[in-house]
Amino acid sequence: MKSFYGIFTAMLLMFVLIFVVINTFFFHITENRGKEYRVEAERAAWQIQENGMENLDLSHFPMIYQIKQLDTFSSEKEKAEFFEGEAYDYLVKNINGIYYRFDYIADNSQKKTISLVNVIVLVIAVFMIAVLQFFRIRLLKPFYQLREVPFELSKGNLTIPLKEHKSHFFGRFIWGMDLLRENLEQKKEMELKLQKEKKTLILSISHDIKTPLSAIKLYAKALEKNLYDNPEKQREIAGRINKKADDIEAFVSQVISACNEDFLNFTVQKGEFYLSQAIEQILKYYTEKLELLKTDFKVSDYRDCILKGDLDRIVEVLQNIMENAIKYGDGHSVVITFSSEEDCQLITVSNSGCTLGDTELVHIFESFWRGSNALKCRGSGLGLYICRQLMNKMGGEVFAECQEGEMKVTVVILRA
Repeated sequence: MKSFYGIFTAMLLMFVLIFVVINTFFFHITENRGKEYRVEAERAAWQIQENGMENLDLSHFPMIYQIKQLDTFSSEKEKAEFFEGEAYDYLVKNINGIYYRFDYIADNSQKKTISLVNVIVLVIAVFMIAVLQFFRIRLLKPFYQLREVPFELSKGNLTIPLKEHKSHFFGRFIWGMDLLRENLEQKKEMELKLQKEKKTLILSISHDIKTPLSAIKLYAKALEKNLYDNPEKQREIAGRINKKADDIEAFVSQVISACNEDFLNFTVQKGEFYLSQAIEQILKYYTEKLELLKTDFKVSDYRDCILKGDLDRIVEVLQNIMENAIKYGDGHSVVITFSSEEDCQLITVSNSGCTLGDTELVHIFESFWRGSNALKCRGSGLGLYICRQLMNKMGGEVFAECQEGEMKVTVVILRA
């Protein structure tokens, strides 16, 4: 805000300087030109003195309106009328003992010009000040209030909600930032909950495994020292060991089952949207990005239709697929094509340079799985897993195939 106030002050000083310069300039011009009527009066007086009043042609003196003469003043009233008379500017001269009054019309064009220029400068100054104040109140002030938000979010301060603002310019931005804060807060709470459940599970299973494991060790030592010489007893002990081993195997199965459960919270808002709405968002971002990467990007013609699902989630699915196409393709081309099948709309993203084998292709939708072509690329192995989970939530599907060196990932969306 300090820089704004500096600009505001500089703007005011600039207009004051312009005002002073303009008025000084016109003052000098007026000072030099404002005495022309005296010149004409002197010329007229010289001609009267030389040739007499009757030979004077007033058309040669555009600033002289009329000339009155009076030999003597018979009364004070006559004198007052002569010197005051009608409402004209005048000069009085005594020529050869006779008083002459030269009524002239002053040139007010300079004054009018000065007034007009001053009014224009004032209007511009008021307009500029109003514009700056508008920007300060509607743009800078709301943004100034948000300047600490990213730092607070980065520090993990997610509990303080953002204040709503009436500014139309920042309304959606503030709403989006507050939505981001709430999302991060939910993720943080879910992560803490998962950590707690994970620790509780490990402690519980560790305690449960300890009992059968101690029994197995005890039975093993007894057998080692031949404490059970009766074959029947040995078989009984072997059965008990096997039973305890089954208990341990069951606990391990619980751990594996817990690890295979969904660890991400997938929520979708079921609704309807146009196919063009999703494609326009993909084009808006990836047209420029792929152009910078020198990758040929094409979107085939399609017939617009209404689809079922969550528009934001569909865009997220397509973005994940596009990112995979860019990351794991050879960079030559990415193509989006469309087709229909019964009550479904199919969107296929194809990229050149597929190097996955058939044995790997069946695993690409599994969590944390990464193919042989991902060794040099950073990633978590969750992109396509998330795509499938989201599509299943929306009643759709996603599948992949490799044909003629091209990876084709197809999203199946229900039509409304």
